[in-house]
Amino acid sequence: MEDEEGPECGKPDFVLLDQVTMEDFMRNLQLRFEKGRIYTYIGEVLVSVNPYQELPLYGPEAIARYQGRELYERPPHLYAVANATYKAMKHRSRDTCIVISGESGAGKTEASKHIMQYIAAVTNPSQRAEVERVKDVLLKSTCVLEAFGNARTNRNHNSSRFGKYMDINFDFKGDPIGGHIHSYLLEKSRVLKQHVGERNFHAFYQLLRGSEDKQLHKLHLERNPAVYNFTRQGAGLNMTVHSALDSDEQSHQAVTEAMRVIGFSPEEVESVHRILAAILHLGNIEFVETEEGGLQKEGVAVAEETLVDHVAELTATPRDLVLRSLLARTVASGGRELIEKGHTAAEASYARDACAKVLWGRHREGSPGGLHGEGQARGSRKQGVPISQAVYQRLFEWVVNRINSVMEARGRDPRRDGKDTVIGVLDIYGFEVFPVNSFEQFCINYCNEKLQQLFIRLILKQEQEEYEREGIAWQSVEYFNNAIIVDLVERPHRGILAVLDEACSSAGTITDRIFLQTLDTHHRHHLHYTSRQLCPTDKTMEFGRDFRIKHYAGDVTYSVEGFIDKNRDFLFQDFKRLLYNSTDPTLRAMWPDGQQDITEVTKRPLTAGTLFKNSMVALVENLASKEPFYVRCIKPNEDKVAGKLDENHCRHQVAYLGLLENVRVRRAGFASRQPYSRFLLRYKMTCEYTWPNHLLGSDKAAVSALLEQHGLQGDVAFGHSKLFIRSPRTLVTLEQSRARLIPIIVLLLQKAWRGTLARWRCRRLRAIYTIMRWFRRHKVRAHLAELQRRFQAARQPPLYGRDLVWPLPPAVLQPFQDTCHALFCRWRARQLVKNIPPSDMAQIKAKVAAMGALQGLRQDWGCRRAWARDYLSSATDNPTASSLFAQRLKTLRDKDGFRAVLFSSHIRKVNRFYKIRNRALLLTDRHLYKLDPDRQYRVMRAVPLEAVTGLSVTSGGDQLVVLHARGQDDLVVCLHRSRPPLDNRIGELVGVLAAHCQG
Repeated sequence: MEDEEGPECGKPDFVLLDQVTMEDFMRNLQLRFEKGRIYTYIGEVLVSVNPYQELPLYGPEAIARYQGRELYERPPHLYAVANATYKAMKHRSRDTCIVISGESGAGKTEASKHIMQYIAAVTNPSQRAEVERVKDVLLKSTCVLEAFGNARTNRNHNSSRFGKYMDINFDFKGDPIGGHIHSYLLEKSRVLKQHVGERNFHAFYQLLRGSEDKQLHKLHLERNPAVYNFTRQGAGLNMTVHSALDSDEQSHQAVTEAMRVIGFSPEEVESVHRILAAILHLGNIEFVETEEGGLQKEGVAVAEETLVDHVAELTATPRDLVLRSLLARTVASGGRELIEKGHTAAEASYARDACAKVLWGRHREGSPGGLHGEGQARGSRKQGVPISQAVYQRLFEWVVNRINSVMEARGRDPRRDGKDTVIGVLDIYGFEVFPVNSFEQFCINYCNEKLQQLFIRLILKQEQEEYEREGIAWQSVEYFNNAIIVDLVERPHRGILAVLDEACSSAGTITDRIFLQTLDTHHRHHLHYTSRQLCPTDKTMEFGRDFRIKHYAGDVTYSVEGFIDKNRDFLFQDFKRLLYNSTDPTLRAMWPDGQQDITEVTKRPLTAGTLFKNSMVALVENLASKEPFYVRCIKPNEDKVAGKLDENHCRHQVAYLGLLENVRVRRAGFASRQPYSRFLLRYKMTCEYTWPNHLLGSDKAAVSALLEQHGLQGDVAFGHSKLFIRSPRTLVTLEQSRARLIPIIVLLLQKAWRGTLARWRCRRLRAIYTIMRWFRRHKVRAHLAELQRRFQAARQPPLYGRDLVWPLPPAVLQPFQDTCHALFCRWRARQLVKNIPPSDMAQIKAKVAAMGALQGLRQDWGCRRAWARDYLSSATDNPTASSLFAQRLKTLRDKDGFRAVLFSSHIRKVNRFYKIRNRALLLTDRHLYKLDPDRQYRVMRAVPLEAVTGLSVTSGGDQLVVLHARGQDDLVVCLHRSRPPLDNRIGELVGVLAAHCQG
């Protein structure tokens, strides 16, 4: 078992207790319950305590932890038992079963649900459609059976009022392919009456509270359960207190959906609802005595005949026949003559109730405490089972059979498909002891006696077989054999059931008191039977009413009142014929015995006790043929609250479940046994000869060496494949030694693992960097090769590679490509410049300077034309005054000594008063001149060129220029008189000035 549970959680297996006493057992149970450990082993038997709260113990993650594991590899859990059962079935091809037992409220139903969920989760990995259908039916059937067979009681909010055994068939792959459900002893008397604080079956409240208004109107029902006699008692109670999701409204939808998934047709579901409604209406029918004859010969009439109309409509039967069946019964005389005998009011009420009780389930009757003496209160002893009970019983049987018909394995041929294996799940009621115990408790406790007998016999058988298989000497174990109690109940001719059947079949008036006297006569000297007649001094029993049986779980006093009536359990043939002749096919199918003619002589039907005994014998034989696993459920307290464990209450359950006896049987020889390989796997680190792996001849020799080192060889026995350990102290010693070494081993493993991870990471990083390096080389080579290919024709004039597209470089080559691109641009410029004449170089330099200054700022700056520079000396641009300008230019050259004219042009000057004057602009390599063209180009202003700090132009197409000079006013001019008109000379002015300043 993994170290998920420390010593503070108690012993995970009761076999490991130091002393096997009730006090030690309860102390360990209490400790584990307080620590949230609700599961504990007794060998391979699981003890489960109901926590009355949701615990994080279930779900897909938990299933994965237990799947495929051995029973002791994980802490105790239902999933471990389910896994062990499934493995035994699949790997060894053994039929197996899980027996779940315990009193009402101990968690049997929830345990069976978790087992079914585990089996569904681990099967059908290939998702075969047929297997998935079977799994859905298996899971959904629980929901449907809970609705029709469960009820809220004072001991449990969702108590199963019937016993259930489910066989699940598996194919050779281990996938479920079918199943079959057996039900036992439905508590049909609950239909008529419930104790204070209890409810009728869930289905009634779900129908009333969960149906739509339209459907209720169709069924002639009202939503309030208090309106109906059969549901009035539990009208103010909910199905459960745990969650609002379990309310009757939502449960009705869930049950309807489950029936659809299982395969119930919409018509069948509707018939079920109609039958439930008919039972509720039957419960409200009341009878009054009349003085008139006619149909009501005995002076009985129905108080509200509208209810008869509703029952007739819902059961699809004629109204007059329904009324006749309620008010009278037909009997056949010895000469086959039919006689109609009217009911009294009490007899009619009793017959009415019986009908509702059988439309539901055949095998179980009686609530905790039962309806004691119901037959005597209702009327004469031989008038039959109430019709309300009968209808309900038949409905429950039909639902179970309908589910079985859907789950049945289809088209299986053992010669073709191989032998099918079976897992059985038994969810059966536990031992019951109440202040007043009747026929129901007698049957239930007889059932538990049979199962306890089987339990002890199989446990001892398993132990003995294992000892013989391993070659260990078997020692007989002393235990209480309850065969004497079982024989007291079922012995032919003299047993209690045989005497009861004789009383039911005898002619004349046989009362319960006479039945008790017969028992006293037969069992006067029996060690486990007594009564007040046999023991007059015992005042806990009443004369003529009580007898006591000393069960294995304790003494139980039974009241014989109602034993004979409940054992007869027969129904008037009138009702059977009435419902068999219904036009509703579903209801008709529930009453095949209704087709029998009333004059036909038939054998007496078997009594309820005999039917139950036969079913128990068949069940025990079925379980005995399988490999059993057990789940013993314990109810911690009567208040149904979480975190509380009532020691006295649990002590009683431990006693009647035989758990202490189970521990003693398990420990009679050897407390623990483990295969050698598993023992070494757990304890090999405690011995130098076995850690980390032994070099001895076999695992058995290695185990022997380990035990010798610890000095424990005298407390064990060596089997063929297993080690048998006599004392729990030996395991404790080994566990303590292991616990000391585990932290050291964990640190060693962590160190080794972390080193391994680091080396893996280092190797991966090296590989990554190597791949990256070679990939970069490849990308660089590929890029350079692509550049070489594209620029092979770059030397061809006149474009010199101008139209070539540069390939997208890798990120690592982006700076390299930027540099190459700049070098290429310089080379290309050099190639172009080499072909330009020297006379054009000055113009080229000026244009380059202008482009650097104006590109992106001014769209058109005259770069596409030739720049003449000195436009005032040109006869084209200044035809009338070019000679005058030439004379003035010669005078200024002589005076100022400039070497070259950079630019000249006519302009219009704008002064500070926005006055416009025609002027001329002359720019030389020394001065900037403003000339007056109307006065023979007289100099109006001369500015040294070094004093010019800059010029400003606009981004539009105008010829406006602002010249800035240091220490002088700005000169604002507009170039004009150009040829051709509107020729753009702004760029030329900027270019020549910028080129001169750069030079």
